[in-house]
Amino acid sequence: MSKSETISVNRKSEIISAAIEVFAEIGFFRATTAQVAKRAKISQPYIFRFFSTKETLLLAALEVSWSRVIESFRKVVESASPEQLETGLIQAYEDILDSYQNEVLLQMQAQTIREDSIQEAMRNGLGEVRRMVLDAFTKAGIPNAKERTMLFLARGMICNIALALDMPELKER
Repeated sequence: MSKSETISVNRKSEIISAAIEVFAEIGFFRATTAQVAKRAKISQPYIFRFFSTKETLLLAALEVSWSRVIESFRKVVESASPEQLETGLIQAYEDILDSYQNEVLLQMQAQTIREDSIQEAMRNGLGEVRRMVLDAFTKAGIPNAKERTMLFLARGMICNIALALDMPELKER
């Protein structure tokens, strides 16, 4: 990769990171590309060099956030014993909630956006997580793997709500 290509990739990542922050803080519909550009310390037209619309920028941000969850879960699935699998996945998600709150808040917003492309990105991300967890639970011999997967996902949604509403008591066991 040439130096200019490396700079371009880094700039694109910086724009996505800024978009995640801005969208999570003020909402996708209220946010402007000018606000994202200001956060990224670039000019607004430079955003359009990488992203044709604000929606394509949101899709890129969602891809980053889902990739983080999927990669974190993949590491657990590949290394945890069957007895530690569910606990490991819970811990991995709690780590994401602690370190990448804006990405979680972004996903929560995206669930309510009715644009087909955004709904598809959300279905793909959540579907991949569901498949990964269900496959791992099944291979680990966890009884009632489908139900346990559903409960795992439901617990994750409760954790998201606890984060969004600042209600840590929702996560108490």
